[in-house]
Amino acid sequence: MTTYTDLIAQLRDPTRSLRRAAPETWAGFGQLHDAALADGALPAHVKELIALVVSVVKQCDGCIAYHAKAAASRGATADEVAEALSVAILMDGGPATTYGPRAWAAFHEFADAESGAVR
Repeated sequence: MTTYTDLIAQLRDPTRSLRRAAPETWAGFGQLHDAALADGALPAHVKELIALVVSVVKQCDGCIAYHAKAAASRGATADEVAEALSVAILMDGGPATTYGPRAWAAFHEFADAESGAVR
C-alpha cells in the first residue's frame, strides 16, 4: 500500500469528477459532514476519533486516511488515538487488529507531517 497522503491524492480526481456529476448529493453530504464533525458537546477532535474508529470497523482505507488526517490536524494525541483504536478492536475483534494498525500508521503519518517530525 502507498502512504495515506498518496491515497488521498489518488482519490482527489475521481472524487472531484463524481462531485461534478452528482453535485446535489455531494452538497448534502458536505453539509452533513460539517454539521456532524463541528465542535459541540463533543470537541471536533473527539468526533474525528469516533469517525476513525468507524473507519476501522468498516474497513475503509480512504476513510481512515481522511479521518486520521483530520484527527491529527484537530489536535488528537497519540494516546487518544490508541485508546480509540482499542475500542475499535473491542467492538470488531480480529479485523480491527488489521485495520487498527493502519489507522495508527495513518495518524502518525499526518501527525508527523503536522509537527515536522521525521520517523
